[in-house]
Amino acid sequence: MKIDIQETLFRLVKEKLNGQESLGNALSDILHLSPDAVYRRYRGETTLSIQEAQRLANHFDISLDVLGSLSKGTVAFNYTPLNTYDFSLESYLEGILKSFEKLRNLNDPQIILSVNNTHFFQLLNFPQLVRFRLFFWAKTHLQIVDYKNELFKHDKTTERAFELGKEILQRYNSIPSIEIFDPELMRGFMRQIFYYYKAHMFEDPEYALFLCDRALLMAQHLREQSTIGKKFIFGTQAPNSGNDFQMYLNETINSDATFYYTSKEETGIYLTHNIMNYLHTSEVDYVADTKQIIDKQLANSSIISVVNEKERNNYFYEFEKMIHSFRKKIDADLHF
Repeated sequence: MKIDIQETLFRLVKEKLNGQESLGNALSDILHLSPDAVYRRYRGETTLSIQEAQRLANHFDISLDVLGSLSKGTVAFNYTPLNTYDFSLESYLEGILKSFEKLRNLNDPQIILSVNNTHFFQLLNFPQLVRFRLFFWAKTHLQIVDYKNELFKHDKTTERAFELGKEILQRYNSIPSIEIFDPELMRGFMRQIFYYYKAHMFEDPEYALFLCDRALLMAQHLREQSTIGKKFIFGTQAPNSGNDFQMYLNETINSDATFYYTSKEETGIYLTHNIMNYLHTSEVDYVADTKQIIDKQLANSSIISVVNEKERNNYFYEFEKMIHSFRKKIDADLHF
């Protein structure tokens, strides 16, 4: 087996293990080898046999055909197939929490985010907004049959979903992050609320106003976090240390949503895909190319957390003004 294919295979296996078990212990039973023999193969000192590679591929559901075709300019991504979702808020959040558990097991992790329209992690401070986001995705974008005749209801978020969202927020908040925002933050999300209102897809039309009010609370909470440079859960006190948050403003537009992470062990990228799904890769060249683009994006942006009070205030004034404009249109139509 070519050494570059062997390296790629082990990298994909490590991603599948997600830090839950050591490589030597996890693979020794599969390959019928000692942990030391596994690590010799991992370091490239010993070549995997075809039979050993096939055992790993079969066990971890990795295509050897794909590995064999990888070349410069070709990247392997992991993703969650749509047919594995049951489109409950709980199952969606469980998938995201698993990814954050992987980050938690790394040494000194850091995050750089490029925010395109909706900041999902900040949205988790307000579960009603997340419920609407997922419902819109399932009913309108993916046209799931079970949602065809469903109206969006004012249902309380389940205890399980609430706890999952809180755990994700705690993980996200605990990792230092640099985040790039643009003037279009939440505009598409507000259009979705307005679209559902005009299309009579709310069981209670007044609930559209409630969602607008939650969006305003999100704007205010984000402003507070950027002012002090700390991330924290809505309704709690900001910490004295840790939870570092650097907010940058790109005055044009962020063309995509990129989640770049780095640590002492590895770096990787999550990209949004099919609106709310996500792709993951730690392919070295692709991650390095992406980091170069992010660095250039940061160089063309202005930091507005803690410093640059005038720019920060103006940004949030326009942000809240946009939300108010959608709310006023709905309110005027409701009470005409």
